[in-house]
Amino acid sequence: MSDQDQKPEQKQTALAVNKWQTYFNKRMLILVFLGFSSGLPLFILINLVQAWLAKSGIDIKKLGLFTLVMFPYPWKFIWSPLMDRFSFGSLGRRRGWMAFTQVALFLCVGAMGMLDPISQFAWVIPLAIAVAFFSASQDIVIDAFSREILDDNEQGLGAAVKVNAYKVAGLVPGALSLILADLISWTWVFWITATFMLPGLFCTLLVQEPKTYGEPPKTLEDAVVLPFREFVTRSGWLNAFWILAFIFLYRLGDTMAATLATKFFLDLGFQLTQIGTIAKLTLFWGSIAGGVVGGVWMIKLGINRALWIFGVPQALSILGFAILAQMGPDPLMLGIVLASEAFGVGLGTAAFVAYIARTTDPRYTATQFALFTSLAAVPRTFTTALIGYIVASTGWFNFFLICFALAIPGMLLLFKVAPWNGDQKTLSN
Repeated sequence: MSDQDQKPEQKQTALAVNKWQTYFNKRMLILVFLGFSSGLPLFILINLVQAWLAKSGIDIKKLGLFTLVMFPYPWKFIWSPLMDRFSFGSLGRRRGWMAFTQVALFLCVGAMGMLDPISQFAWVIPLAIAVAFFSASQDIVIDAFSREILDDNEQGLGAAVKVNAYKVAGLVPGALSLILADLISWTWVFWITATFMLPGLFCTLLVQEPKTYGEPPKTLEDAVVLPFREFVTRSGWLNAFWILAFIFLYRLGDTMAATLATKFFLDLGFQLTQIGTIAKLTLFWGSIAGGVVGGVWMIKLGINRALWIFGVPQALSILGFAILAQMGPDPLMLGIVLASEAFGVGLGTAAFVAYIARTTDPRYTATQFALFTSLAAVPRTFTTALIGYIVASTGWFNFFLICFALAIPGMLLLFKVAPWNGDQKTLSN
């Protein structure tokens, strides 16, 4: 049947199918594997290592201070110019660094489980720092790679796919590994968890190096100076300040609320197997729902409006933790809290990452992306180091109310950085 013979309804359906085939392509599948590989090490530190230390008898204050091992995340912009300037090995500027960090993470995670958390705690700390360092370095190059393989009109959907694959990665250390910990030794748990880095490594070896926008920096000085100069001079110092303030504050509340969630659940009286089983049933479907809804909505809404709309369930999900703190160890409520957190934060983070991608200049992807995501990681690393002391003083219920209040300033900054009727850059443009 020719195009002229088709009915209007058939033409419209065919156009819609072609449009979705354009968006859901091989590049999106690559982002599933790389997003999973990017999220896994962070959730290992937040969930698996936290549970390992908590079960060994480490107190809440020490656990809170232990989050300082994640300091490489907010400082990754310092060495990100090296990844813009130099290649590692024969795989290319992006793939070489990805493969190196993924192998290093596999070895460091597995080795950590071979230690005794009490008698060898002095060795646990440097290994945890190494995991954070290689994880942050992997994030630098995966963020740059994903920005460079996607067209501008794919950035929003690509962010939703990558973020939700990132969140789904939390199922391994946050569910499967906790269930295994009640059945086998911690050493085997850590090595089994480490093997989930291998799919990302295989993906890295199979994909092609992305095209380069302009010439890579010719000197290390250019790699350091030019990305910062471009960002500041693009719209002036004041606009740069508002953007950086927004990036710092938009996810502050939910980041703080989730940082010691495993310890919170244990304090309420849940068992590791309970937490793992319920998380397995709820986090996966909550993340998938967030990914589907976020990806579809962002196509029509555009990035600005998505930040407004998705930011609301992201903030409200914090109150679920407060309700659970009042109810006690209720398995049904735990499932609701985990599902709503996965859904709400998945939505908000997808729009947030799309905003960051839109804000970067393709010529300096690694450095600028690292600068913005480093700033977003500051609350998770330094602010949350005080969580143990805050909880000890206020209790879990009041702590979560504080986290909810801290989610509001970031939403208010949307008036400045992403006005409702501003430049939307929708995927349908």
